[in-house]
Amino acid sequence: MDIDIEKFKKIKEEAEKFYKEIGEIYCPYFQETISFNAKGLDHIKFGEWNKARPIKQQYMRLKLLKLAPQVIKKSHTLQEFHETKRFERQKINSRWENRMITVRYYGFVAITDNLRTKVKIIIKEIEGGKKFFWSIIPFWKAKKDEINNQYKKILHSGDLETQ
Repeated sequence: MDIDIEKFKKIKEEAEKFYKEIGEIYCPYFQETISFNAKGLDHIKFGEWNKARPIKQQYMRLKLLKLAPQVIKKSHTLQEFHETKRFERQKINSRWENRMITVRYYGFVAITDNLRTKVKIIIKEIEGGKKFFWSIIPFWKAKKDEINNQYKKILHSGDLETQ
């Protein structure tokens, strides 16, 4: 599937404007607000620091972004959790440093009524900081079964940091 560059630019512009207007959303699971800061939007556009995702991935995530607030507002059950120690870029004493710190990822899966789309929302928490929106991904994809030559849905899984 090729993405028309003008269509991509339009979706990107709309999604960025929408994202900046969100601010915070109350999550019933945590009983606190989840921040929609620059880190989440950057993660949707850049898989790793300073390395852009392919346009197809950005387009898909930006297009789904409008679902994130409504999923978070309705999330009462956690489907996925991962805690790890990893290097995180943090501004310390007016300069950027990579520091080893505990990071927690929380995954919420939802099927939205209006689009009949299954998505996973990832919330990230860096030790000592506020929870924030990290990512949105479609939660299933089709994979061709080589034996019977049919497509079947498989759940998206893997490292929550890079999703």
